[in-house]
Amino acid sequence: MKKLRGLLGACAMLFAGISSAQVQDMPGGPRVNQLNLPEGVNQIARDVVWLHWFMLIICLVIFVAVFGVMFYSIWAHRKSRGAKPATFHEHMGVEVAWTVIPFLIVIAMALPATRTVVAMKDTSGADLTVKVTGYQWKWGYEYIDGPATGVKILSNLSTPRAQIENKEPKGPFYLMEVDNPLVVPVGKKIRVAVTAADVIHSWMVPDLAVKQDAIPGFIRNTWFRADKIGEFRGQCTELCGKDHAYMPIVVKVVSEADYVKWASEQKKLLLAAADDPAKEWTAPELISRGEKVYAANCVACHSGSGKGIVGAFPALDASPLVMGPKAANIEILLKGRPGTAMASFAKLNDVEIASVITYTRASWTNAGKGKDPVIKPAEIKAAR
Repeated sequence: MKKLRGLLGACAMLFAGISSAQVQDMPGGPRVNQLNLPEGVNQIARDVVWLHWFMLIICLVIFVAVFGVMFYSIWAHRKSRGAKPATFHEHMGVEVAWTVIPFLIVIAMALPATRTVVAMKDTSGADLTVKVTGYQWKWGYEYIDGPATGVKILSNLSTPRAQIENKEPKGPFYLMEVDNPLVVPVGKKIRVAVTAADVIHSWMVPDLAVKQDAIPGFIRNTWFRADKIGEFRGQCTELCGKDHAYMPIVVKVVSEADYVKWASEQKKLLLAAADDPAKEWTAPELISRGEKVYAANCVACHSGSGKGIVGAFPALDASPLVMGPKAANIEILLKGRPGTAMASFAKLNDVEIASVITYTRASWTNAGKGKDPVIKPAEIKAAR
């Protein structure tokens, strides 16, 4: 038995050693064996860390004092030593002490905490405003003012599916990398207006000391400032469905000059990629465009094969809705289906909706079957 326990212990140590050798600190993200809050890159983050230690030390002193007195009293005044219980019923000094002292401790804890919380919620004087929208399961960013005014981007998990399915080795930023990060200038106060399009999400980046729930129908404001250039990572921290773990957040902080340059490039890309609804789109063009729209908006629920998830998300392959009259198909994308996970996709433009419907009607076993195989952008515009 001793040999068996020794062998099991050796195997456990070997496995732990291999695992720890494979895991490394993630720049801008979690650290290996991290037990404390991150130091952060702004004053609010540093204040939060200080408050954490301040409260912990106070609680530790109280714990040691109370239990120290209690155990000392139990030991020093035990019955076996002939101790006699006190017979007094009240003591004014003690009554005042255990009322006033806790009150003063609470005030000492509340004052710095209140100051920090008020500072965290003060969004006045912002240099830049970004609207953040949570979707199942990605983030949308819209720049409201500044050099990037009007720029809208969707930020999706970019970790390859092969890594998630253990077909490839895990990368250094596994499940914490995106295709389009939120880009902001260093040293500027960024107001973040947070909302959601479907269910409750939560936008959190620990190094920036920012966390705000994203609630459908409400806009909640918060802010952050990054004092150093770099990439800082966070996640959705509100359980929001099957792919909740696949909603990372990456904030890329750059110099003022690089931010202006990035904003200019994004506006050029926006103009170049703008869909022209007046254009006469051919079926192959719509299918090609729709494949990209499907990958960005639909694949998480309905899967790449169109089979969906049994009991949760319906299949689009051989679906009566997809293969039936176009009016019902258009309506569900524009309005969603209340009471189900199918949200409205009216945020997409006419070309995107027309192309994704055309793509689903021309893919998998749907190809060459059903009614109305090609949907035109003008039909979406008329149905809005």
